[in-house]
Amino acid sequence: MFFHKKDPIHSVDVKEPNPRYAQLLLEQFGGATGELTAALQYWTQSFHCEDPSIRDMLQDIALEEFGHLEMVGQLIEIHTKNVDQTDAYKSTLFAVRGVGPHLLDSQGNTWSASYVNEGGDVVRDLRANIAAEAGARQTYESLIKLATDEGTKNTLVHLLTREISHTQMFMKALDSLGKLTDPFFGNIQPDNTVDIYYNLSTNGKDERGPWNSEPTFRYVADPGAAK
Repeated sequence: MFFHKKDPIHSVDVKEPNPRYAQLLLEQFGGATGELTAALQYWTQSFHCEDPSIRDMLQDIALEEFGHLEMVGQLIEIHTKNVDQTDAYKSTLFAVRGVGPHLLDSQGNTWSASYVNEGGDVVRDLRANIAAEAGARQTYESLIKLATDEGTKNTLVHLLTREISHTQMFMKALDSLGKLTDPFFGNIQPDNTVDIYYNLSTNGKDERGPWNSEPTFRYVADPGAAK
């Protein structure tokens, strides 16, 4: 059972509506990295999770993401509704669809369930969620840099901040499973190439780092010669 509390988690206050900027905000309403995608992704994943504490975390974060969706929707509504409609319609998406939020991204592509990344394994899903939060953070950073209205910017900074918080939560959940730095999950054992790094870049200096060095990896400098 769900209850909708009409007060948003963070206040939404726009002093200077800008319908063209609202079109950019659609990216976080109906886009691949948007709040709807995150909410449905974490909610769906929760039903595959056997650990009751991690399931509870996934559902809590999913519901917060629905709250974030509401905030982005409010921003889009204000940026398009409380302006001269001739200005709003200078943005072609709102000219066709009308003012307010829609399940479209900033380029007019409709939201797709294919954006939702869930695979029925908690380790795999938590790692996918860390990547999802990174994508959302990058989008919010771009939106914040382009924002001219301070109220809008404050809301977006809050949303970006919560993406960082969620990333920490997912990392801690992985750590509790002993899988924060362990790439293995599932039941199929890897073969004997699991610790090999193939140097497949030529005509330059061979760069070395912890990703291709002992003790974790065996470095094959010339894979062609090894054959």
